[in-house]
Amino acid sequence: MTNDEKKTQDEAAKSAEKKPEEKPEEPPIQTTHEITIGGKTLVYTTTVGMMPLKNLETGETEANIFFMAYTLNVPEGSPKRPLTVAFNGGPGSASVWLHLGALGPKRVKMQDEGWMPAPPYQLVTNDFTLLDLTDLLFIDPVGTGYSRATKTDYNKKFWSLKGDIESVGEVIRLYLTRYGRWSSPLFLAGESYGTTRAGGLSNHLFDKGIALNGIIMVSTVLNFLTLDFERGNDLPYLLFMPTYAATAWYHKKLPEDLQNRPLAEVIDEVEAWTETDYALALAKGDRLSEAEREAIIDKLVRYTGLEKRYIDQTNLRPIIYFFCKELLRDQKRTVGRLDSRFKGMDALGISQAPDFDPSLVAITPPYTAMMNDYARQELGYKTDISYETLSFKVNGEWDWGAGTVDTSEALRSAFAKNPFMKLFAAMGYYDLATPHFATEYTLTHSDIDPSLKGNISTAYYEAGHMFYLDVNALAKFKADVTGFIKAAIGEG
Repeated sequence: MTNDEKKTQDEAAKSAEKKPEEKPEEPPIQTTHEITIGGKTLVYTTTVGMMPLKNLETGETEANIFFMAYTLNVPEGSPKRPLTVAFNGGPGSASVWLHLGALGPKRVKMQDEGWMPAPPYQLVTNDFTLLDLTDLLFIDPVGTGYSRATKTDYNKKFWSLKGDIESVGEVIRLYLTRYGRWSSPLFLAGESYGTTRAGGLSNHLFDKGIALNGIIMVSTVLNFLTLDFERGNDLPYLLFMPTYAATAWYHKKLPEDLQNRPLAEVIDEVEAWTETDYALALAKGDRLSEAEREAIIDKLVRYTGLEKRYIDQTNLRPIIYFFCKELLRDQKRTVGRLDSRFKGMDALGISQAPDFDPSLVAITPPYTAMMNDYARQELGYKTDISYETLSFKVNGEWDWGAGTVDTSEALRSAFAKNPFMKLFAAMGYYDLATPHFATEYTLTHSDIDPSLKGNISTAYYEAGHMFYLDVNALAKFKADVTGFIKAAIGEG
């Protein structure tokens, strides 16, 4: 043996010593269930397990992604059903919210408006599931749900815009491959940061040879500049204003003439004023005359329900968290960020911002409890790992990169390459996390070719960020998505 050969052999032996032997993949758990929707019985198979994410160069498994899939049992030889891949946002959120709130065959029973019920909580048949229209795949990105990186150092690879898109895209590719779904009509459904991910995935997947039939965006944010209340960026003050007005209308803080009108009419008036007088006033800055300033203050008082002195002291620019605290300060109550219909109780009425988001804390215990119970008891997936419904560790360590996060260009590129793709954007009027006016602004400023504008449809709901918590909004959402999916696959 030559010295070079011996050196190569020694290096290979050392490499083998350093690389721990990987555990074999555990097969997913499959169970059969049935539900009755509208008098029709649906028999379906649930597949629950882990999808390995491997380093393409070394073959090492770097993360295991938890997924839950539902496929309707149909006669052999039937046409391929659509497949909808769903995920939530955060970043750091598991897919439990869309899964057990809107799309899956079971849902967490909340009060009809979406308020938290008394424990113990219940899981009930979801009469508005999409399973009658499409098979479903729910993905929990790394660090959420039961999904984990195999080593702590690998987290940084996945906790970024690029790493997240690539890893979720790889899970989709693997699922299509392992379960023979490459010829199925394909949809994405994302909520909140999940829409950011969906925008990026639309182009990323296409470049990998995976074209989408459509995207369902729930409470959209593609361009984070629309939400960034930073000095010098006046855009959020304009885009949040109609939702401030909707919130004030709901809590009966507007003048009587506005309070007695339908919500949609009030929002139309506020949007028209925001795009003209308010936008011009903010653009003028210190050049605004005293008379002009007074006129703007009066309108802001009229449309927000806030006091004149407070508006004046915000320099005409009320920030969301301060608004959530200020609107009902006289009642020693706050309003929610995810859903401004919800009220919170703070320790002190004099603090600047709310102690917590009442619309977030109302949903966390029911959804966490029911996912843990459902996965173990009904679907047979047993583990002692904590199911992370919303990981603040993931969110806190997320690498946002340089500059503003914006996947609207990726979406525009996907539309240009795939003019058959459709987009449905669903928005809640009481959403102070991703306001509907910000979504409209982004979609109309994404430079999507005019010939493709008809590919985009929108719908509005009188609820918040997770508008499907409200049963009436959920019923409307099901009807809207049914029409969208059928049109996207040529059945509408």
